[in-house]
Amino acid sequence: MERALSAPGKLFVSGEYAVLWGGVSRVAAIGPRTAALVRRRSDNRVHVCLEEGTLAGRTTPLGVKWEREVPPGFSFVARTLDEALRLHGRECVGFDLALAPSAVGPNGRKLGMGGSACATVLAADAVRYVLEERFDALKVALVAHTAQQNGKGSGGDVATSHAGGVVRYRRYALSGLIEASSTGGYRAALDGSAPVDVWRLPTPRVSMGYAFTGESASTRVLISQVEAKWGEQGRQDFVRRSDALGQEIEQGLGGGDFRAFSEAVREQQALLQELGPLETEPMQRVLSLASAYGCVGKQSGAGGGDGCILFAPDAGQRAALLEGIRARGFHTLELEVEPGVRGEAQAEPTLRSWLDAVR
Repeated sequence: MERALSAPGKLFVSGEYAVLWGGVSRVAAIGPRTAALVRRRSDNRVHVCLEEGTLAGRTTPLGVKWEREVPPGFSFVARTLDEALRLHGRECVGFDLALAPSAVGPNGRKLGMGGSACATVLAADAVRYVLEERFDALKVALVAHTAQQNGKGSGGDVATSHAGGVVRYRRYALSGLIEASSTGGYRAALDGSAPVDVWRLPTPRVSMGYAFTGESASTRVLISQVEAKWGEQGRQDFVRRSDALGQEIEQGLGGGDFRAFSEAVREQQALLQELGPLETEPMQRVLSLASAYGCVGKQSGAGGGDGCILFAPDAGQRAALLEGIRARGFHTLELEVEPGVRGEAQAEPTLRSWLDAVR
């Protein structure tokens, strides 16, 4: 019994930081997709196979009893498996799970497209399949991803990788579920919890691209720095202004007046800079080039590195812009909106070979 899966990455279109403080974000599911393969075992052994190696353990009603300390590269997947087994709540068969590496840029640096969220979504869906469970895999992934970050993060990346498309997302309250996971009553708490506030929007009619600045950012560090400086009143004012701009951006994604849409994107970028020095010099160069080509862009995510999401009125202008940016030494991608997590007809041969090696 096995299943091949894949899930998309994500880029923030609007609402970074505001979504942490009660506001609304718009987030796009984009490629390249990440592949996974899960296979049920007849014993209670568990193997997680990643590019950097294999982590082994065995199932228990409280989670996986790992044979060694969980390395950082396995932490999000391991936490998700623990959460899923606690929900299952009884002795069960084991399984082997292989995940392909997420996309990286030049020199192997991460592109800032939500690799940990994607891995968490894949792990939650994979375990639900092999255990023939019916729990809400999105909520399990949100609990695991948030708990692994000590409560940091909005969950917008997780919700987008799960749902696919361009979504409107408001942060989901998870403290009660995280507490129930460790103190008891987890299944009842999860089954009785409110739906996740995530809405799939129409497919954008503007063309999108991405430019990686060559520097990877630490989202958790940036969020901590910003939140240390901004009090409650300042956050509420920021959310109010960000939500208004986000609504304009959402309307502009549907086509129409590209000039008005561009102005809303620029205002959102300017608003983000009020939080601190989030825009790096390479990001400024990319955004200047976007304006020069009749396009527009903004940082996607917490800033301080990673890259910029770019918008063009049509595919031709996007191609010209990305060519111009690449000529300056930046790594670029054409973006198409992707479906959320899904089963695949064929497994990647590399993932199958990893699982065959741990039979």
